[in-house]
Amino acid sequence: MAEITSVTFWRYPSIGSLFVGLVILANICFETEAFSFTPSQSNIIQPPSSLRNYVLNGRPTSSRPISPLYMKANPPPYPVRITVMGGGNFGLALASVVAKKGIPTTLLVRSDDVADELNETHRHPRYMSDIKLPRTVRATTDKKAALADATYIIHAVPVQYTRAFLETIKDVIPANVPILAASKGIETSSLGFMTDILKECLGEDRSYAFLSGPSFAREICEGVATAVVIASEDLMLADDLADLMAGEDFAVFTSRDVIGVEVGGAVKNVIAIAAGVCGGLGLGTNAM
Repeated sequence: MAEITSVTFWRYPSIGSLFVGLVILANICFETEAFSFTPSQSNIIQPPSSLRNYVLNGRPTSSRPISPLYMKANPPPYPVRITVMGGGNFGLALASVVAKKGIPTTLLVRSDDVADELNETHRHPRYMSDIKLPRTVRATTDKKAALADATYIIHAVPVQYTRAFLETIKDVIPANVPILAASKGIETSSLGFMTDILKECLGEDRSYAFLSGPSFAREICEGVATAVVIASEDLMLADDLADLMAGEDFAVFTSRDVIGVEVGGAVKNVIAIAAGVCGGLGLGTNAM
């Protein structure tokens, strides 16, 4: 397979992303090692510079343009600490992803009983109770303590409850700490995406990133192979988060197409249901 040196799907990032995924899959199947891209635009998903790098590091690499907004943040405390806001299925899954890499992870939950159960047994009493979380996950209901020394914050509260939740917590979220939103959907009251809600509630003077992709919480916790995309206007932040989260069974791509990633996350289930209906009615592939 001849090496491809330039891809110009910048007008249609979703098509470009699909192409990149197919190429990587074909590359793995044919065991072709030297296969790299030099995107002409930065709003498409950044693919691996080579298959070897992808296999060894668990994630693609991309260029790292300097972002004035992200560089305004204070130097992060070391070791890196993660706070996950939201103790539902997906919050548990993402807490598990980062904690498996030995990163101290704090899970902010609503109930003291749930926090105590998580800290004593490392299992959630209601959500995926058969799955044991890494010991580096600690749960608390103390908002101020959970967020005080966070290097990054992962927001996993459902979209429809996000605005009300952020209003109660915004005063204790440290300034300039980047936030990765893992909530997918459109707010019914405003028809806004997570990028709109976060900026309206927490301001624009911090960096935001948005995670999406075909990723069931249970399969993530069980170590089933998963690939997601982290999109941010600040590609440097997206790269840092990808490095932080990627592992042998959790591949992370980066993109600057925030709206494209958010739209995909919001409508994917609707499209899947419609496709299933077409299939069930025997309407054929064209209708699907």
